[in-house]
Amino acid sequence: MKHLNLKSLTLGAVLSLGMAAPTLAAECIAPANPGGGWDFTCRSIGKIMFDIGAVDAPIQVTNMAGGGGGLAYGLVVNDRSDDAELIVAASSATATRLAQNAYAGMTYDQVRFLGAIGVDAGIIAVATDSPFQNLNELLDAVIADPSSVTFAGGSAVGGFDHLKVLMALKRQGLEDIRTVKYIGVDGGGDAVTQAIGGFVQAITGDISEVVGFIKSGDVRVLAVLTEDRLPGEFGNIPTAREQGIDVVAGNWRGLYVPKGISDDEYARWSNALQAVADSDEWAAAMEANGLTAFNFVGDDFQIYVSNLMGEIADLSREIGVIE
Repeated sequence: MKHLNLKSLTLGAVLSLGMAAPTLAAECIAPANPGGGWDFTCRSIGKIMFDIGAVDAPIQVTNMAGGGGGLAYGLVVNDRSDDAELIVAASSATATRLAQNAYAGMTYDQVRFLGAIGVDAGIIAVATDSPFQNLNELLDAVIADPSSVTFAGGSAVGGFDHLKVLMALKRQGLEDIRTVKYIGVDGGGDAVTQAIGGFVQAITGDISEVVGFIKSGDVRVLAVLTEDRLPGEFGNIPTAREQGIDVVAGNWRGLYVPKGISDDEYARWSNALQAVADSDEWAAAMEANGLTAFNFVGDDFQIYVSNLMGEIADLSREIGVIE
């Protein structure tokens, strides 16, 4: 099938020329179980792409938990490296795992990062019936007795969710961060389930992963890891900085595609993702889920990911996660 090169055209320009919206991939892989941030990325972005006419048919979401995203990454690299009908949810957690060589020797340049169009605020939260009323109480309990508190997060040990807690505890004065108890589960939804069930005492993750649980009354967020409070209905949640813990940790939400697709297909996906970023529907989705704007789409995003990985590797060595 012959493809038009749309790299220099916006979706609006394409439509104004009378061309049909391109038929793009029919599948988005969320590398975690339902309910987490990667699942949110696939379902929200995929739905909006169809709703605004950026794709001709609804995009199927496939949940593929395993290895902190490594199972899906390996599938794309090894089995679907030229599949132009595939997009995959990615985030800061993806870059973290790659920076720590957690995907069995696979590297960031074995796929093409498409872009990110929102930042998910990092959070530290507890079940509603938890005795901890603020971030300092929780962190001080860990410092007093590290065995008394276990954190659960949607990334593997040493992943981005884990790093958030370690940064906070380091700033609170914990000298040996290796004593912190953390379990990695397959997505933020599973982490919340662990806390509600009483199996862990705290959750580390992102605001989009707990929105439904906040509204249902099952989860209480102790701090958002942002410079300022979130806009809208989550503005009552204090930042870590307000509580004397200087940690800012946002998790960008975006996509990658197989490396072997053509430049034309990459350009089409870029245009579709940019159209979502510019839409009123995405603005509403960000507000409803506590995200803030972060619009970085196209080839330069691959360079951004590379630079980010360097910073994460340096931090990981500093805190002893990798050598």
